[in-house]
Amino acid sequence: MNFPSELKYTKDHEWVKVEGNEAFIGITDFAQRELGDIVYVDINSVGSEVAKEEVFGTVEAVKTVSDLYMPVTGTVLEINAELNDNPELVNSDPYGKGWMVKVSLSELAEVEELLTAEAYQALVGA
Repeated sequence: MNFPSELKYTKDHEWVKVEGNEAFIGITDFAQRELGDIVYVDINSVGSEVAKEEVFGTVEAVKTVSDLYMPVTGTVLEINAELNDNPELVNSDPYGKGWMVKVSLSELAEVEELLTAEAYQALVGA
């Protein structure tokens, strides 16, 4: 499994890549393996401010649907449109082309509360 050290992680299996005052968010390699083949990603929150730990969408796999939890408070600037036609990008490239949303961070300090790669690895027993 892959745990990029430059990312931050949540106990709900989302990752965050901070670039200045913005962040890209997706689900972890561990999460996509647990879910299985992703067939649909449903996110309708563009332009909305979503508070930390609120649901911002869902991801549907062959056998289940899981909520996506916002790791930090922010306004959703963009949804990865590629996922509409290619939801399997979440499985094949969860930390790259499989990102889900780009947000404008409201509370930069919340990023420091997230898990490091090492702490996330320990959480999932990897």
